[in-house]
Amino acid sequence: MLGKHTDVHLYGTISSNQVYSGYIEYRQGGVSKQESVFILSNEPISDSVNGIVIATAACADNNIKLIVAPIGEVFYEPEIREKLALIHNFKYGKLLCLYEKSCGAVVFYRNMKHINVLLVKNRNGKYWSFPKGHVEQGENEYETATREIKEETGLDVIIYEHYRQISDYIPFGKIKKRVVFFLAEATSDNVKIQQDEIDSFTWVPFSQAQQMCRYENDLRLLSTAQQAIYEHDKQCKTGT
Repeated sequence: MLGKHTDVHLYGTISSNQVYSGYIEYRQGGVSKQESVFILSNEPISDSVNGIVIATAACADNNIKLIVAPIGEVFYEPEIREKLALIHNFKYGKLLCLYEKSCGAVVFYRNMKHINVLLVKNRNGKYWSFPKGHVEQGENEYETATREIKEETGLDVIIYEHYRQISDYIPFGKIKKRVVFFLAEATSDNVKIQQDEIDSFTWVPFSQAQQMCRYENDLRLLSTAQQAIYEHDKQCKTGT
């Protein structure tokens, strides 16, 4: 049901924070039926809305509750959980979300006159990329990136301002992933990998990283990150 477009009719308001109860209509075996849903929105809803199923919640009674949002509105897991927490006595287990958001960074370290970039290989992946992970409830993007880098590599970093790159992709099925990348300078190159997440790591020059990374988004990040470092160092030298 994730990603399904459907017309949703309003029952009423559950919370002043734009959480509503409603229902969808469908036909099964030639019979018209209704199914109750929760509706999340950033704008007030008065009657009905053309929506999309953005999440499914497994309830204690083994039923699946659909969570719908108006077409064009995007809610990630932490936001959905925050809004569902406003619903009195609603308990659920596994939550599947249409939209997923992660944050990470292109991490680099200055070694004497050389600058190396950190590449990591996840246990579930077969390619080199950058540290990243899912946003947790209550975090902003910077906090997620900093936490994930620390957890996966043990590194403390300084996030560079004015560098924020977005990668959108659909890895499988209908799940739509967004990864926000920052540029981060490590205070040391002493990596201590999170062994249940990271298989291996390496520090390499940007030119070598360009040869090791295989995806267009990663190659773009390497190019823009290297340019951002150059511009930052240039400003520091000129004092502008």
